[in-house]
Amino acid sequence: MSATAQSERDATSVADPSRLDSWLIAGLRIGVAFLWIENSGWKRPPDFSSLRKFTTYAVDYPVLPPFTWVIEEIVLPYFTLFGWMTLLLEAALGAFLLIGLATRFWALVGLGQTLAITLSVLNAPHEWEWSFYLMILAHVALFATAAGRHFGLDGVLRPGWRASSGRAARLLARSS
Repeated sequence: MSATAQSERDATSVADPSRLDSWLIAGLRIGVAFLWIENSGWKRPPDFSSLRKFTTYAVDYPVLPPFTWVIEEIVLPYFTLFGWMTLLLEAALGAFLLIGLATRFWALVGLGQTLAITLSVLNAPHEWEWSFYLMILAHVALFATAAGRHFGLDGVLRPGWRASSGRAARLLARSS
């Protein structure tokens, strides 16, 4: 193969992801989805006792004083509402990442939720800080790669959204 042909082939492979790249990106998306689905499983109503235990770590082992204040003054007094919001958010996060719909939006939601978890438990005993850093990096990767376009609904529905002039379609195209 000539040097020019090899150079063109290399340029094409960088710009056009391979099937293996798509499978790996989809695998990451699905793995993170299962992480959130499994993580929502231990948040049990009506008292959300396990979630309360970990949330109080933000007060007992503070990471960022303003965040500690929010937990102590706003979250804990209304903990049942907070528990339901957390459960529904994490279940939705897992579900939308699993099917690959509005993946960039949900990657940002996951990043925000991961930051909240990190600020709650980073200084708690027996926590491995790199688990939170890796979750942050995984969500950044899902956002950067538009992971739902790889064997997800974003990849199937995005062409129609882009062709539409509707506001909702434009918003969905951006969030994919």
